[in-house]
Amino acid sequence: MLKARLAAIFLGIAAMLPLLPVLHAQAPAAPIPSQIVNAKKIFIANAGGGFDREIGNGEPSRTYNEFYAAIKTWGRYELVGSPSEADLVLQISIANSAKVLGNSVVPWFQVRLAILDPKTNVVLWVLDEWIPESQGMGMWSKKNRDKEIDDGLDRIVGDLKALTAQPATGAK
Repeated sequence: MLKARLAAIFLGIAAMLPLLPVLHAQAPAAPIPSQIVNAKKIFIANAGGGFDREIGNGEPSRTYNEFYAAIKTWGRYELVGSPSEADLVLQISIANSAKVLGNSVVPWFQVRLAILDPKTNVVLWVLDEWIPESQGMGMWSKKNRDKEIDDGLDRIVGDLKALTAQPATGAK
């Protein structure tokens, strides 16, 4: 009886082996909106957010100023003075939100970049970077908190560079 059960199990497994590639196949990547990879002119908008002078040094426009400087240094885009002149709007903010850690919900900060079509105001893409250990910001020095915020901005710029390096594909 045991031999018959083992044989049935092995036959069942053997019958499923050809299906493994199908089961492990990933869905094809969805297309990146062509506006994102083809944009030449951008407008950077300051969406503000949860900036608190107790959390980091500087002014509420610090996130905007640092992001603007990083994009200008990158040199990929022509920065324009109004959304009507732009191919894309990059809306930068720092958000004070909450994150679930284990059984607790704790305050957390994130840098958020929303990419919008200036003609329709439709959000085409959103990039988020959590600022590590922000739930413990009360225990850090401002210098350390500033470094974490700066690192979050650097990661957002890196995410944007990676996104725009991908080829545009049409919807199918």
